[in-house]
Amino acid sequence: MIEGKTIFITGGAGFIASTLIARLADRNRIVVYDNYTRNTLKGTPFDRHPNVTQVEGDVLDFDRLKTHMAGANIVVHAAAIAGIESTVKNPVTTMRVNMIGTANTLEAALQTGGIERFVEFSTSEVFGSQAFKVDEAAQTVTGAVGEARWTYAVSKLAGEHLAHAYFKQYGLPTVTVRPFNVYGPGQTGEGALSIFIRKALRNEDLLIFGDGTQIRAWCFVDDMVEGVMACLEHPNAIGQSFNIGNARAVTTIYGLAEAVLRVTGSTARIQFRKALSADIELRIPNVDKALELIGFAAQVDLEDGLRRTAAWIAGHEADLPALAPIFRS
Repeated sequence: MIEGKTIFITGGAGFIASTLIARLADRNRIVVYDNYTRNTLKGTPFDRHPNVTQVEGDVLDFDRLKTHMAGANIVVHAAAIAGIESTVKNPVTTMRVNMIGTANTLEAALQTGGIERFVEFSTSEVFGSQAFKVDEAAQTVTGAVGEARWTYAVSKLAGEHLAHAYFKQYGLPTVTVRPFNVYGPGQTGEGALSIFIRKALRNEDLLIFGDGTQIRAWCFVDDMVEGVMACLEHPNAIGQSFNIGNARAVTTIYGLAEAVLRVTGSTARIQFRKALSADIELRIPNVDKALELIGFAAQVDLEDGLRRTAAWIAGHEADLPALAPIFRS
């Protein structure tokens, strides 16, 4: 159990990070460092929790980042530009934040000293468009230069390489997690599943970009946080990368849309649109390494996760940001 630590979290107001804070805040001091492009903490008990300090800042601002990291025992680097729409609109910002921001956070941790664990968020996108039961040693693949999807993937992969380099060269105790399609209560961004549920609850058409045969493995946020906790606590995690996902919760995008309609009882229809960019045709993780080294295995099945997510969204719809125009019917 992590207790009595100061934990510095970049992107701490984001979806996964805010769920992690709920696990850690009662027994530790949390410093949230975020530019608040999205704010999943808002309206939760942890927005004004006595153990949670919030700092508005940018990971591109090295001096401010380092100043507020002072005294930290643990660093979780979750800040990033994510989502295909954001990447299409802002490819330069995506590259700068994801690469330079990660470099700044690693260097600040090294200069701060005394960091017991540094967990860095990468992405399952590093495995390319065909990723069937990929393990952590599988070849990472990227596509054509300038294609939005690979702009994001390359930026995250560069950060992952740098985290490993800081461990090998300087002994900084880094760990990388590669999340596989995380969803659940609290998601306020561009996640396909949360968008499906929000539209289904309104009985608005669900839009599938592409033919709907794309296959994904879906990981409930509580399972993702369990994986991050294992990476923070287990001595075997240091210097490693881990796939964090649920290899059993697998469906096509079309099957996912159908499941959302069933769970919500929606009368919405499923409509198809041209793909926005290069797509991932198949993405299923091999999670044996996480089980063997740090004892992590996902527990929440897709049907249960969908019900819990739909219930949360139904109760918070008024507080969620408007859906982007690209996702409107």
